[in-house]
Amino acid sequence: MSAEEVAVPFELAGVSVAPGRRTVVEMPAAQLYTNTPLNIPVHVVHGRRPGPVLLVCAAIHGDELNGVEIIRRVLQSQSLRNLRGTLVAVPVVNVFGFIHKSRYLPDRRDLNRCFPGSETGSLGARMAWLFKNQILDRCTHAIDLHTGAVYRSNLPQIRANLDSSATAEMAQAFGVPLILNSVLRDGTLREVAEAQNIPVITYEAGEALRFDEASIRAGVRGVINVMRHLSMVAPARKPHPLVEPSVARSSLWVRAERDGVFRSLVALGDRIKKDQLLGRISSPFSSDEMQILAPCAGILVGRDNLPLVNEGEALFHIARFEEVKEVAEQVQAFAADILEGVTLGTSTEPPIAP
Repeated sequence: MSAEEVAVPFELAGVSVAPGRRTVVEMPAAQLYTNTPLNIPVHVVHGRRPGPVLLVCAAIHGDELNGVEIIRRVLQSQSLRNLRGTLVAVPVVNVFGFIHKSRYLPDRRDLNRCFPGSETGSLGARMAWLFKNQILDRCTHAIDLHTGAVYRSNLPQIRANLDSSATAEMAQAFGVPLILNSVLRDGTLREVAEAQNIPVITYEAGEALRFDEASIRAGVRGVINVMRHLSMVAPARKPHPLVEPSVARSSLWVRAERDGVFRSLVALGDRIKKDQLLGRISSPFSSDEMQILAPCAGILVGRDNLPLVNEGEALFHIARFEEVKEVAEQVQAFAADILEGVTLGTSTEPPIAP
């Protein structure tokens, strides 16, 4: 290995990580009421050879747990043995919300609406400023792991700004069947990263406060796929079948038109036809009932799981595609591949030997 191929030490928050080493950096975030310090653990895996610096983070909404498990499994992957570049993994960004099983910070702010933040602002602004300046600014690429909200499930999907070619390539490489072209929302990690020319994709899968094995396995595979795309890890010896994602340029939520008891008749990943019966809302005290019909054709990518609904609540998220039948078949094939031989709690990659 020539001198120019040897990486230099990686610096993060005053900690120096030598090439070929890994460590956990305890990033001071705030204090609890008891003056107990609260830290954000940041895993740094620094390769012997220079390359991209990939940020993988989860639980920026503290109750979205699938990403925490995805990162745990990625960090055990044998693929990291000969890493090129640096992996910066943050399993729990919103440590306050994680402790309280809540999406939000103690002041009820959404941390993913607080970027780029402020060193002297609210708690959310300060945490966003710390994360951006101490972690994000050190990275060249990013993957942000999410789930649906409480009582709401998402089909495994990538959301990305496809106007950026580098971001689009990462979205394709992740290897799930569906990509939603998503606008950049003010105050989000994606917005501030893209503004700094850091390509970032968001993986959405599963439901808050729940582990979903299929979503976790697809997420682990996807993160490793992106690392292979960036030439950070070696190609797979037995590659999985290539997934050619379909891109939805638009989607819509079907909302409840009355209050009552909600019963869904369709599942995530189902092919939806225009005017198809999606579910019913009824009164718990009478035979009165309302049908919910699909306003368009598409694939069901999100669904409310709570039977009790109020007027205006989002019930079904339908993504629109040009070839709906082909996309539905691809989704079903992907799900079958992911779930083949699943044993709860197992990893998609063998762990690193001690």
